[in-house]
Amino acid sequence: MPNIHQTRAKNSKNAEFYTQWSDIERELNAYLEYNPDVFRGKTVFCPCDDPYESNFFKLFALSFNEYGLKKLIATCYAGSPIANTQLSLFPNEPLEDRTTKSPHKLEVVELSDFNKDGATDLLDVEWILENKKNALTRLEGDGDFRSDEVTKLRDEADIIITNPPFPLFREFFGWIMDAGKEFLIIGNMNAIAYREVFPYIKDNKVWLGATGNGSDMVFAVPKGTEVAEKDREKAARLGYVGDYTRLGNSCWFTNLDHGRRHQPIPLMTMADNLKFSRHKELRGKEEYQSYDNYDAIEVPYVDSIPSDYDGVMGVPISFLDKYCPEQFQIVGLTQRGCHDDFPDTKKYNDYWEVRPNGAPTGSSGNKTNENPNITGNDGKKNYFINNEGRTVQSAYQRIFIRQKVGV
Repeated sequence: MPNIHQTRAKNSKNAEFYTQWSDIERELNAYLEYNPDVFRGKTVFCPCDDPYESNFFKLFALSFNEYGLKKLIATCYAGSPIANTQLSLFPNEPLEDRTTKSPHKLEVVELSDFNKDGATDLLDVEWILENKKNALTRLEGDGDFRSDEVTKLRDEADIIITNPPFPLFREFFGWIMDAGKEFLIIGNMNAIAYREVFPYIKDNKVWLGATGNGSDMVFAVPKGTEVAEKDREKAARLGYVGDYTRLGNSCWFTNLDHGRRHQPIPLMTMADNLKFSRHKELRGKEEYQSYDNYDAIEVPYVDSIPSDYDGVMGVPISFLDKYCPEQFQIVGLTQRGCHDDFPDTKKYNDYWEVRPNGAPTGSSGNKTNENPNITGNDGKKNYFINNEGRTVQSAYQRIFIRQKVGV
């Protein structure tokens, strides 16, 4: 089992992203609006969150009484690169023996105006740490979430909330699901298609959070991290200047309910889409395209889903941002997770790939097996052809859906 710190080092410090308060607060508010008691009487565990740096910990600590928490637990891994930069606890502790330079656990079971300054804030957290010896303790291991001591804390918790390391998302997700816990975590949008994740989405056991994927999330990064200039500039335009980046493909994964996912998508009929759609791929066409290898129609945009079609449709994965389980059933996913529902998927082993100029790439048609393929060649991208001159082109990855009866 790889050490989490070693794995992070291997993937470089570019894997370190620290979530901003505003993004966490915006997401949490959606669950509180839907159910004001969502956290009441619960133990919340943040297993990738040094309390000296984590906005997850700080927000839950300051909202401890408002949310009605039973307990708040936070643990961190060894050698966090920006530890002790947000809070200044134990200033007299020798640097070489400083608690924050070792993996540690912090538990909060109550928060009051302990220091009698007229406010309940992070200074009271400092008071807890300085006066309650068992609040902050060092971990025996390196803080790896898969270790026995951190897994024991997982089992104690009711809800797990954090931004796990992206390179370990598959393992972290499985670690949560093995325990059957409620959770709210951040991941890459591409994780939707992971074999470890999609079956839960298909069965409506996991869904995307309330903040849509179209909303940029800004993350702090350790000094010296390579950040694309366009991402640094976008973060600056959003008010974050310095060691920040924005990730347009990040999103929340959860099994906590929120109101947004129960709002049906407003749709037009198939005829109206073909006549009035704002998308040139549909407007003026006689019909929607059908896939060559799946018994489904191609719907290239979520707002183009026809309201009166009861067959299977292939839609972009961005559909999950607006997915209403009372309106649609998820049938499958191209490339992964869909083959039980499409057992006779056509193969293209006797095809080969060709560039738009007609030059073969050297790849066989195996490359497009299980992709959503459409007959023809638009002349803009690579296509696949067989000895009879028949051509197909791959569409983007698609989720297969159908409307629920009576909706």
